Amino acid sequence: QVQLVESGGGLVQPGGSLRLSCAASGSIFRNNAMAWYRQAPGKQRELVAAITSGGSTNHADSVKGRFIISRDNAKNTVYLQMNSLKPEDTAVYYCNLVHWLFVSNRYESWGQGTQVTVSS
Repeated sequence: QVQLVESGGGLVQPGGSLRLSCAASGSIFRNNAMAWYRQAPGKQRELVAAITSGGSTNHADSVKGRFIISRDNAKNTVYLQMNSLKPEDTAVYYCNLVHWLFVSNRYESWGQGTQVTVSS
């Protein structure tokens, strides 16, 4: 069973920066992708950024140029560097892992979430 533990959330002023971390433990297939999602009050959960085990990345248009996803495969850890934060970035941020041995049979895990609040 895979466990995801997030850290790094908190309160920051507009224009500030935060770095989220998510450490994965357990049996993880080499083929995998890790991602950050967020959910603001009253809104649906949305993808923020994703990164494959090979290092390919994808960022939502709303965070391009401000957020950067990266990972350390040796530590099974994914990071989200968030710069130039805006009040609309306020949300609970969730770490996600999808991994597979065969593409037709994927496994998915979620972290417990970490609150990010951008406010003056």
